[in-house]
Parts: sequence; C-alpha cells; structure tokens
Amino acid sequence: MKSVCALLSGGKDSNYALYKAIRSGYRVSCILVVRSRTVDSWMFHVPHVDIALLQARAMGYQDRVHMVEVSGVKEREVEELYDALRNLRDTVGFDAISVGALASMYQYNRISWIASRLGVEVYAPHWLMDQEEYLRMLVKDGIVFIITRISTMGLPHRLLGRPIGYSEVEEIIEHARRYGFNPAFEGGEAETLVIDAPHYKSRLLVKGRPRRINEFEAELVIEDVGLMEKTVSQRL
Repeated sequence: MKSVCALLSGGKDSNYALYKAIRSGYRVSCILVVRSRTVDSWMFHVPHVDIALLQARAMGYQDRVHMVEVSGVKEREVEELYDALRNLRDTVGFDAISVGALASMYQYNRISWIASRLGVEVYAPHWLMDQEEYLRMLVKDGIVFIITRISTMGLPHRLLGRPIGYSEVEEIIEHARRYGFNPAFEGGEAETLVIDAPHYKSRLLVKGRPRRINEFEAELVIEDVGLMEKTVSQRL
C-alpha cells in the first residue's frame, strides 16, 4: 500500500485531496501544516491555519500531524517546505504528497519540483478540473465547509460562516459567472474552512461573527472552535 504525506491548510481543497487519497487506497503517513510568518505568502493558505491541527485530530490523525513555520519570503519558502518534507520522508517515509492545487501553476510546479527532488509523486486529484463541476462534486462527496473571508465583488457577505450546500454552490456559480471571479476561489476570492467530511470522526463547531471590512471584503471573526464526536453511522 502506498503512503501519502498530506499538505493540509484547513481549507476545502487540501482536505478534499486528502479524502480522495484515502478513498484511493493511500495510507496516511503524515500531515504537514505550514504556517507562514507573513499574510501575503505566494504558496500557502494563511488564515486560521492552526485549525488544521484540530482537523487532523477530528480525522484521528493527531499523532501524524506536524507543523512547520516558514518565512513567507517568496525566494525562501519553497526551500523551507522542501526541508520540512525531506525530514518527514527520512523519518516516517511516504510515497506521495497530496495537494489541493486546482489551477495554480505557481503552486503545482513548485510542489512537483519538491516531489521530484524527494523521489516521490504528487497526488493532485483535481488538477485542471472544471471549477464549477469541482464545487458540485466536493459537496456531493460530503465535504462540508464554510467561507471565512470574502475578497471579491459579487460574492454575498451573508454566505460567511454558513455551511455550503448544493443551493449555495449554485448561487456562488451564478455570481461567479456574472462578476467574473473564480467559483472555486483559486484566485484568492475567498478563504474556506472545512468543518466536516466523511473521513472525520468528529465535526468542528465554529463560533464566530461576521465583520465587514469594506464594500467587497468581509471576514468571519472566529472566536472559538471545538469538536463534537460523530456517531459511527455518520463516519466513513
């Protein structure tokens, strides 16, 4: 059985990629959460990244999760990620790196470069997939997420903190077509946080309040996050 080291940010894409890896038969060897010291990292999801540690616990992988802090400096962060993954390859071992990349050549090329140097594969199950169909498939497969930040014109602020289901997905797609933003938020139009998934043993309970930043930007100010264990029938 092949093993995977998952890059987990807390958002929908990295969570879904890990779920797909598990469904495809990979054994989870390790989970790596990357914290950037800057808010404008080119490579990494920044908001609420610490909650990814709680997600790993919700999956039952709290003994396999690791966190690394990177500088956020564009010229250094890829090498810093390489060093962290090399250390995990040498200590726990893995055959592939799972990533939630959808269309970002910048991210995909750099992860591929790291994987090549380490002698492992890249597992990116949704790479270059149609963004609208991706959103629909994500919800169909039971990935429950909320929007924690909006940074684009046309995305209703009332969607902040609301679990995104089928009707919300269709609304997002409709607004994306009208206003020209990426419906899967690959361009940074919004940030997301997964609160439940089929491979989660517990569900995240998020307490927060919306805050309007300006006409087009708003965020969910997260005040508390906890876990609620799921029944056996609700699990994968």
